[in-house]
Amino acid sequence: MTVRLDVFLAPSELTPTALERRVVAVIDVLRATTTIAAALHAGARTVIPFLTTEDAMRTAKRYERGEVKLAGERQMVAIPGFELGNSPLEFTTASVGGQTVLLTTTNGTRALLAAEDARAVYIASYGNFSLVRTQLLQALQDGHSVSIVCAASEGMPSLEDSACAGRFVHSLVDAHAGLMMNDAARMCALLSERYGDDLLALCADAEHGRRLSDAGFAADVMACATLDLYPVLGELVERAIVRVSTPQAASSTSA
Repeated sequence: MTVRLDVFLAPSELTPTALERRVVAVIDVLRATTTIAAALHAGARTVIPFLTTEDAMRTAKRYERGEVKLAGERQMVAIPGFELGNSPLEFTTASVGGQTVLLTTTNGTRALLAAEDARAVYIASYGNFSLVRTQLLQALQDGHSVSIVCAASEGMPSLEDSACAGRFVHSLVDAHAGLMMNDAARMCALLSERYGDDLLALCADAEHGRRLSDAGFAADVMACATLDLYPVLGELVERAIVRVSTPQAASSTSA
């Protein structure tokens, strides 16, 4: 059976069977999947994604004091009463080491939960690109089709997520001949070629990147545009994102 590599530019493109038996990478470069990678890299025990603020707060009550951190944003701004927002720079060993992070964001956590019924779901970003690329390539070599789901921005395709998806497509096609792809995958690969390794220019050009910078989060944009800044593989398992050990060392693969 021919394996496929498909990109979905927004979760709204998913059908009930679109991800069936597939290995999936979910991308929200600015900022949720970058932030989740930062949290796991800093030693968070797990990150649990939520659709709503209320669900996250309700779940927090089940934990003992000091075991959990509430984190998230709405329209880029930290949620009142939550200890952390959605800035990857906030997620340090001091702030989340050994903690369970309950996270809700405008776009990223929705995309993750939309993909939860796939064979496997990994969080993907520029920040953990090489490890995710290695995992997706292994899935293809094992005969599993792969889908990349972009979180988008309030339902509309985003430049940064699409280009990041294209970087994965480029890298995987180079390493695995004969892949069947949808048109979105091909378009994203062309977009990635347009920016090459100038990821900061890409994120600065993106509408959401500009909005973040204007709101005082320029340092976040720079972190999110740094390749392999948070070398960790995170997998969504039973609604919780956990760090996955991998026997293969990640190389800094460019495409």
